[in-house]
Amino acid sequence: MTLELALAFGKSFLFAFAAILPILNPAATAPIFLSLTEGASPSTRAALARRIARNMFALMLGSMLVGSYVLDFFGISLPIVRVGGGLIVAASAWRLLNTDHVSEDSRVALAEAFTPERARRQAFYPLTFPISCGPGSIAAAITVGVTLNDQRFALSLARMGGGVLALFAIGILLYLAFRYAQRLLKPLGEAGTIIFLRLSAFILLCLGVQIVWDGLSELLRSLMAPVGG
Repeated sequence: MTLELALAFGKSFLFAFAAILPILNPAATAPIFLSLTEGASPSTRAALARRIARNMFALMLGSMLVGSYVLDFFGISLPIVRVGGGLIVAASAWRLLNTDHVSEDSRVALAEAFTPERARRQAFYPLTFPISCGPGSIAAAITVGVTLNDQRFALSLARMGGGVLALFAIGILLYLAFRYAQRLLKPLGEAGTIIFLRLSAFILLCLGVQIVWDGLSELLRSLMAPVGG
């Protein structure tokens, strides 16, 4: 029995890690974090990275454990979550695409304006949701939670434990990617960084549109199913 629980724990860890990490993709969202925190000091960015990682872990953990029950209680389907969240992601990306790159003088003003209080206000929205942890990852966490659930309590507990450990590991990777985002982009130079940030914002816009389309497609299929039958 102990071996069975250990195997269930390990398999669940690998399953949750492989299912959620590519969707969260901290390496791809790190440039967005860097752009949205333009003017922040390294210490402020480090504090933000820790707070965002904690927020992501809490949000994904809640989604994995009780997300499906909450949606059922309010009568909200996953396609609706995808449509609404995808619109938020697309709107955030559009703002990033249309933001002018700041000059050196503007950086000084931004550094003075980007206080720790402002950083705390922005830590959850938009830096955690929807930039770091969007509707696609929340839907994935809900799906993973449903998959890991089992009628046998001990087995279900072992599987959920593996899923929680996977979220913790992803949170550490998210923190490292955001904490050292500036160092990772430094070899590109200023011009290369601007181009990379614009491309990242465009990819984020496309991702938002894709999430909306996936949600609409599921809704349309559900509407067409009775007709086709």
